[in-house]
Amino acid sequence: MMLRPCARENEIAELLRLGHWPVAASAELRAHVSGCGSCSDLILVSQSFQQVREEIGSSARLQSAGVLWWRAQLRRRNAAMERINRPILGAQIFAFAIVLVLALGFVVFQATHGLRWISWFGKISPPQTSLMDAMRWVASVGSDWVLVPGVIALAVMSGIVLYLVAEKH
Repeated sequence: MMLRPCARENEIAELLRLGHWPVAASAELRAHVSGCGSCSDLILVSQSFQQVREEIGSSARLQSAGVLWWRAQLRRRNAAMERINRPILGAQIFAFAIVLVLALGFVVFQATHGLRWISWFGKISPPQTSLMDAMRWVASVGSDWVLVPGVIALAVMSGIVLYLVAEKH
């Protein structure tokens, strides 16, 4: 085991650093390396590191600044869209919940009061006489006649709003 470095190690290291080993090395230096373990290890390790560095350098392709800028802008825009979509998603869930509650309320109301709405089909044709007769007819049909189309209109409008919001994003 050698405790001190070889005297020719600096000379070999310089040739390796410049990339001139073994072409620019003298025959005497090459003969020294074949007999000196420290110098041959230095050459082996240095050449291995240089080879790996060249492989990594050839595989790494740097992209243009424009592409990097474009990707950064895209990432920033996507993050902004995600922040914007969070409240919209909440509004969509809220609208869907409202429609479900109204539909459930309508079903419960009809279940507790019987299915009176089937009898409406007999009362559908209003009198063709005057405005006062038409208003009396609407009052005689009852509040359920207004409730059902109102719930249906609310459900349709909520569906349209949800569709339009989802289409924009």
